[in-house]
Amino acid sequence: MKNKNDSAISRVVFTTGISSVVTQLLTIREFLTQFQGNEIVIALILFNWLMLGGIGTLLARLVSRNYWQARANRLVWLSLCLACVPPLQILTIRVLRDVFFIHGSSVGFYPTLAYTLFMITPYSLLVGFVLPYSLFVLRSENPSYPGARIYIIDNLGDVSGGALFSFILVFVFTPMQAILLANLPLLAACILLFRVHRRPHAGFYVGTALVLAVLITGLFMETPSLATAEGKLVHYRDSLYGRITIYQDQEQFTLFEDGTPVFSSQNLVMAEETIHYPLSQPEKPRRILLISAEGGVMTELEKYSFERVDYVELNPAVTAALLRYGLIKKIPGLNIIHQDGRAFLSKTNNTYDAIIVNLPEPETFQINRFYTDQFFKLVKRHLSSKGILSFSMQGFDNYLADPQRLKLSSLYNTVTQYFEYVLLLPGQKIYFLCSAEPINQDIPALLTSKGITTEYVQGYYYGNLTTERIRRLNELLDPTVPKNFDKTPHLMRLMFFQWFAKYSTSPHAFVIVLLVLCLIYLIRISREEFVLFSTGCMTMGSEILVIFAFQIFFGYIYFQIGIIITVFLAGLLPGAIFGNKLADRGSHLLTFSDGLLILLLGGFLIALILAADHLPIIFFLLFGFVVSLICGFQFPVALRVRGDDNPAATRFFSADLIGAAAGTLFTSVFLIPYFGILWAAVGLIGLKFLSLMIIGSVHGKNHATTVSLL
Repeated sequence: MKNKNDSAISRVVFTTGISSVVTQLLTIREFLTQFQGNEIVIALILFNWLMLGGIGTLLARLVSRNYWQARANRLVWLSLCLACVPPLQILTIRVLRDVFFIHGSSVGFYPTLAYTLFMITPYSLLVGFVLPYSLFVLRSENPSYPGARIYIIDNLGDVSGGALFSFILVFVFTPMQAILLANLPLLAACILLFRVHRRPHAGFYVGTALVLAVLITGLFMETPSLATAEGKLVHYRDSLYGRITIYQDQEQFTLFEDGTPVFSSQNLVMAEETIHYPLSQPEKPRRILLISAEGGVMTELEKYSFERVDYVELNPAVTAALLRYGLIKKIPGLNIIHQDGRAFLSKTNNTYDAIIVNLPEPETFQINRFYTDQFFKLVKRHLSSKGILSFSMQGFDNYLADPQRLKLSSLYNTVTQYFEYVLLLPGQKIYFLCSAEPINQDIPALLTSKGITTEYVQGYYYGNLTTERIRRLNELLDPTVPKNFDKTPHLMRLMFFQWFAKYSTSPHAFVIVLLVLCLIYLIRISREEFVLFSTGCMTMGSEILVIFAFQIFFGYIYFQIGIIITVFLAGLLPGAIFGNKLADRGSHLLTFSDGLLILLLGGFLIALILAADHLPIIFFLLFGFVVSLICGFQFPVALRVRGDDNPAATRFFSADLIGAAAGTLFTSVFLIPYFGILWAAVGLIGLKFLSLMIIGSVHGKNHATTVSLL
């Protein structure tokens, strides 16, 4: 019989799902802005979140059984704490980042892992604790309450939170405003539960008021929390594509995008090199494509008699801020296009005399797509017969370190497939000049012949870029280094290794330790738990594949991350409902669904091989939805096979979360960097084959016996 508390507790579980997903998405975006938008940061956050959630789930059983009996009023206080933590978490991430690390600096893998783990531990443990604890509260008065139902209610809340964030909050509200709005339903559900359970007292009202006060205080701390010692914050906006902040130091304005300084109002050297190195080569450059910009480049462009400059910038908020604070100026013939640069080139019929790519080094898959074989092929089609392509990499003073030499070699080997002449010019940045015509390296003389005056290039070029230095750089290139492709991004592998080498560390020890811990865990679980472990691993591994594929083929993730996670959550709900209805049919459903997952990922792999560049966004989203649907289907089936008691529910919740954590990290830190996304998909298929063999080997036997998997 339905207990009077059932509906009230279900509302708490549902609203907790809304709050937790919105908090998770805001936390991911916050860390992305603090760590240069690196996709591996997303994986580290998800790994820590899921691992801590799994630990919290196990603690719920231990604590409720031995120390803290499950009661409705205790669930209320836990939920109030849960509503209180998100604003504190976001503010702490912002403030302590510049305490532990230098503002705007690059951070190594292990410090990033430790910092993300430290920042999200309280909230993630609490979220993992609350879900099974809610089930225990329900079963304390209604022992027959099905565990799959609480899983379904939680999924419904998760999906609602993801949809709320992706389609409303992200467009209209700041992070602190979104946190307040996402936690108000949870506060209301706590009040209703307390009223059902017992008459509210002064202590409860004081606690609720304190939580609300913390949420409101977050609104007033939003902008002050972004202040730094380097300058005065004069502009802040969380846009769809990243966080934009502008700091003023005396007369200089510097724009930071996702925590990285990308524009400065006083950077004459970079502006002159960016424009005059390539534009000195064509006799009369008329049509120019500029993919992103540098402070002062428009002033240098005005020195040429061009017809049109197409300036492509993905984020409209960036160009609005640049124009407002004078980092660039609007010049005659300038056409500003708010679109991904590669997507623009793939759709336009325009031909250019010069294409200037002014982007940072490919530290993310989003940037790497402008340094691949497919991009250079696309550029070649849109250049005139004597046109020139220019892009740059990080420079060096006297010694070219081996990781940087390998990166330059990979780029050189890739771009020379399409351009007969490629010249590298060393300096603060190493500029690649690529053309079908011979390239004249006496750039000051060319500028003088055109009647163009410069301060830096004509004053310091001969002293800094000697013929010997240019020759030596070009001789250091290694023709045997693999080329850089979209689906096998060798440059990203080199960047990944350089990330560790920069801090004299290695990912190997971490991966080995994680493997040992996984093996110890797998020895102690049942076959059905392994099915859920492998499914969670495959689901999150597939989610990571989709996230990386989005960066590779579409070029932006800051906005899309909410939609991707929401879609992966959305499939869990109908899958769980359908699985709950068919759960009595036995464990052969686990075998059948494992086979479907293998076929699904196999189809995804074939599609990437045959038509990766032409796959629409909906393909990736539909793939994610179906994967999560099958994952949701398996949970109630496995739970029913194991008896659906409290210990089984706890272990199955935990197996799902721990498997998801393992899949997140192994896919992002090992499979993709070492083997690329295609072989990463093959690895996930192999894991599911193992699961299929294990569950199939005992089909028709007694599944209630816990056995070793190794």
